[in-house]
Amino acid sequence: MPVLPTSGVPVDRARLSRRGFMAAGIAGGFALAACSEPKSQVSGSAAQMSAAIAAAEAARPHSGRTVTASLQPQQTQIDLGGPVVRTLAFGSTIPGTLIRAKVGDELVVTVSNRLDHPTSVHWHGIALRNDMDGAEPATPNIPAGQDFTYRFSVPNSGTYWAHPHTGLDEDTGLYLPVIIDDPTEGDYDAEWIVVLDDWTDGVGKSPQQLYAELTAPNKPPMPTMSTTPTTSTTSTTSTTSTTSTTSTTSTTPTTSTTATTTSSSSSSTPTSSTSPTTTTSATPGASGVSVGRSDLLGGDAGDIAYPYYLINGRIPAAPTTFNAKPGQRIRIRFINTGSDTAFRVALAGHSMVVTHTDGYPVVPTQVDALLIGMAERYDVIVTAADGVFPLVAVAEGKNDLARALLSTGAGNPPDPGFQPAELTRRVGTIEMFTATTPVNLGRPDPNLNLPVVLGGDMMQYNWMINGEPYDKTNPLHVRQGQHPSITFDNPTMMYHPIHLHGHTFQLLKADGTAGARKDTVIVLPKQKVLAVLVADNPGTWVMHCHNTYHQFAGMMTRLDYIF
Repeated sequence: MPVLPTSGVPVDRARLSRRGFMAAGIAGGFALAACSEPKSQVSGSAAQMSAAIAAAEAARPHSGRTVTASLQPQQTQIDLGGPVVRTLAFGSTIPGTLIRAKVGDELVVTVSNRLDHPTSVHWHGIALRNDMDGAEPATPNIPAGQDFTYRFSVPNSGTYWAHPHTGLDEDTGLYLPVIIDDPTEGDYDAEWIVVLDDWTDGVGKSPQQLYAELTAPNKPPMPTMSTTPTTSTTSTTSTTSTTSTTSTTSTTPTTSTTATTTSSSSSSTPTSSTSPTTTTSATPGASGVSVGRSDLLGGDAGDIAYPYYLINGRIPAAPTTFNAKPGQRIRIRFINTGSDTAFRVALAGHSMVVTHTDGYPVVPTQVDALLIGMAERYDVIVTAADGVFPLVAVAEGKNDLARALLSTGAGNPPDPGFQPAELTRRVGTIEMFTATTPVNLGRPDPNLNLPVVLGGDMMQYNWMINGEPYDKTNPLHVRQGQHPSITFDNPTMMYHPIHLHGHTFQLLKADGTAGARKDTVIVLPKQKVLAVLVADNPGTWVMHCHNTYHQFAGMMTRLDYIF
């Protein structure tokens, strides 16, 4: 595949080598630069970058408050609700302990690396200073046995998370939620943080074994899956016409949603999910390379069948329970920390009003279910009915699920494999949502486009961006203050959730109107996604597929600010 032009600005190749100029970090006192540049130009560029990073940090809101936390990445044993696994985690729980702050607070997080290899903590989605990003080359990895303190202000409210950016460690228990509060956003009675994950470490094949299978030169052809529709195992549809009194006494979830169903006609036109979802089934305790199919994902649903799928660290047979009262407005913050799995999520007996995508507000939109790709976050509001209801996250295209329970009164949950009818009604996908006016990024500058062409294939497992794997990447370039467009172009046969560090971008719909603000977006096979970026956070930032195995194989590039 030929290398396409990758710059939003004219670039003097005599001054900036193909390897690119690697920004200097000022907090740790390190400086990285392309070795082919003259020393005087390297030091000048590094000084400009350091000054720009410091200026951007000073311009962020500062409350004067400091929030401190300590993290100990280590090997430990975790009880998943029956299976006890040995894995890597921040402490002794998965997810790790929530970190919470308010807009303008300074986070000071000391990481003591108790692993036998280097690690890092990437603050996913937060527009923080470049030298605290937690991903090389912006931030050095933390050597085994050593400590490092991340220190940065948090400029925007939202639902975020933290995870390592080293090797295949993301497909372990090293993750935790990060919530940045906005005092003006309080129109709800309770909050439920729901962390989704696909799980193999310590119970199935290790991430390293899975990667070896994926990249084996003589691996057999992928198995062919039969097509079977995803349907509910209990007739929730018939229950929706009953009263809440009847529902709460049965083993079927309470579904007093007649009014909600009626009002759905006034919401945005949904993406239909009634078409078949093709799947492969994983045996608990096993894992391996497989191919499932999903119409919502445009075909191939992923590379790996996992032994378990989790919500808040628990298997479906031993779910966590969130307790609330009937009539309460619950803000659910969904975070998909999975490595190879998109989830279709629904709360039985309830509709959801989507309010935020990747931390940023959208025009409230009513749905029955949500498609959530790896690393994406969605905030929704539900009005709790009376009873016990499963929150079900189907592993899209993989014939398995995760679940938790909402309990507001009497009742018994259905069987662990129950799939509510909401999963096949109005499924929210990203093109349905529009950022609210205050967070709209506006139109891109004319004639400034950053092409991001996703390449590779499953059999060769040679994933790349703009024709080259990361070790040979040709970085994208911007100058501070520019508003380039980004064209995400996916000619491959698989979907890819693409994440840009340190920024959000705003999607542009097919008719040219503004869509949602995102830092991670699913790019479906044979499709293009257009977005606008505001270059307001100087540094050197990585952009990559958030399928952990695609990223590790090379589907990553950089966005470098130049001066």
